[in-house]
Order: sequence, then structure tokens, then C-alpha cells
Amino acid sequence: MNILHRIVILFAAINTLALPVSAQMWKAVEPENLPVKRLENAMAEANGKLYLVGGREIKSVDEYDPKKNTWVSLSQTPIEMSHFQAISFHGEVYVVGAFTGGYPHETPIPNIYIFNPVKNQWRKGPEIPENRRRGAAGAFVLNDKIYVICGIQDGHWDGQVAWFDEFDPATNTWKQLAEAPRKRDHIQVAVVDNKLYVAGGRLSTARINQVLNTTIAEVDVYDFKTSKWETLDPSNNIPTKRAGNTTVVLGHKVLFIGGESDAHVEAHNEVEAFNTHTQKWEKYPSLLQGRHGTQAVSMHKKVYIAAGSGNRGGGPELNTLEVLEN
Repeated sequence: MNILHRIVILFAAINTLALPVSAQMWKAVEPENLPVKRLENAMAEANGKLYLVGGREIKSVDEYDPKKNTWVSLSQTPIEMSHFQAISFHGEVYVVGAFTGGYPHETPIPNIYIFNPVKNQWRKGPEIPENRRRGAAGAFVLNDKIYVICGIQDGHWDGQVAWFDEFDPATNTWKQLAEAPRKRDHIQVAVVDNKLYVAGGRLSTARINQVLNTTIAEVDVYDFKTSKWETLDPSNNIPTKRAGNTTVVLGHKVLFIGGESDAHVEAHNEVEAFNTHTQKWEKYPSLLQGRHGTQAVSMHKKVYIAAGSGNRGGGPELNTLEVLEN
């Protein structure tokens, strides 16, 4: 081997070592005890701990302490609450845009419900305007105001909406904003740099037996600075169409995790991130366990996900926990 060949091989080795290697992967968390199995639930962070809330039937709130790696069962929900994106607001967990009751005619819960983790107590919050009630909607907090987007009025039966509402807890007032470009239900949403990203979801219409096959490809974005909606170019449609997925922010990226569709019986394990800087989709490591009907939480640069359904539809209920860490 001549000197030139040796130099080429040496530089190739150096370049290979210099390539950034992603250490990200999902890891199973194995605490001493496990939470209650549940699906169509939510999860939120408050005061450095995670709270599994709701699901089909009345369930306890389960608290996870990442420092101790333990679950503790707390108070039960005052009513059955399912199909919602929980909100962390001033150290409490808010439930808004949720359902109660059984398939296919789940009923929108008429009030916001609030859980105080310190007191381990629930209280009934403000009433939601009767003509704006729905479930399976996206919900989030921005600048101390609560927002609810899209959803469906009559369980899985019919009545999808593109509604966009703002609630100000300080004044106990509701405000209707510009509707989204399209109706969709079974969604979760996220905000990065004052822009709301709405992707995934479907048009559940059990009335005509059209549910799992009605997933939506388009991505809609609302700019709070201009108060205007836009639909991204078709080249930026969500790569894997699904509903019942969870959505979480990790840095400047919006992760769309899990979900269900008519593509296969097993719940989706795909994790796809929309990079708000490059305006492109990126593939992330898949979940260890595909799941839908639950909520992921971003905390301390890690993403946690627990519970949900292992297959499309209503089961099996899960209680496992996994984390994506750098």
C-alpha cells in the first residue's frame, strides 16, 4: 500500500469519526410499581412530576416522580373523562375539550376540570359555552391563556369542527378566533415561536362507519403574530397519516408520536418531527411500544410517554412508560 492510499484511508477514518452520531433512543422505564392501565387518557407535568389523568371509566390520577422512579395513585377523577390533551397551568392540571361516556356517542364535558397535585384535589372550573363544547380537541397554553382547537361534538358519531377558542382565566371570558382551514378530531397540538402546529387527526364519522380511514394529511399553522392561518405545501404533509397521536415540543421541533389508522391493527410506533427552523420533516426513533390515545410530555430535554392503547380502537390498555433521551 503506497503512502497516498494510506493518507486517503486515514482521512476517511477521521471523517467517519467526526460524523455526528445520534444517541437518541426510546428506553423502557422500569419503576418498582406501575400505574393503572388506561387508554384515551392524558398526561401532564406539574412541579417536576408527571400525572396520568383520565381514560375510559373513572380512574385514579397516577403521579410519577422521575427522581424516585416511582408511581403513586392519587384521587380519582370526579367523572369519567377521556379524549383530551391535558394542560399544565400554574402548577395544576387542566382538562378542557374532553369527553365523558361510551362509544360512539361520547358527550362533551360542559366544564373545565382542574386537579391540584399538592392538595390532591379536583375542582369544577369555569363552564364552556354550550355552543362551543366538543371533545377529542387540541388544547394548549400561551401567555397565560388557554386555547382549544378543532374536535368533534358527538363522540365518534359526527359533528367535526374547525373551531378555535381562547379562554382567559384571569377574566373568566371566552373568545372565538379564526377557524382552522379544516375540521379534524382526535388531535393534539403544539406551539413553537408563537406558531401553532396542527397535524394528524381525522374526521370520525361512525354514523356511516367511516372512522379509522378518515385520517388527514395536511398541516395547518396559525401565526399568533399575524392572527392568520396557512396550510403548508403538500410536500410538508405529515409523513405518516394517523389520528389519536400525541404531540410535544422538543426544542424547535414538534414531535408527532404514535397514533392509530386503518393501515394496520397495531397502534403506530412512528415518531416524526417537524423542524420549525428548516421547515422539513425528520424521522425519529420509533417507540418501543406502539400506542395511541395517550399524551407525551417534554421535561428536562426528555420526552416521556405512558399508557394508551396497544392496538387501534379500544385496547389493549397499557401502563408502561418509556422515555426518549439524548
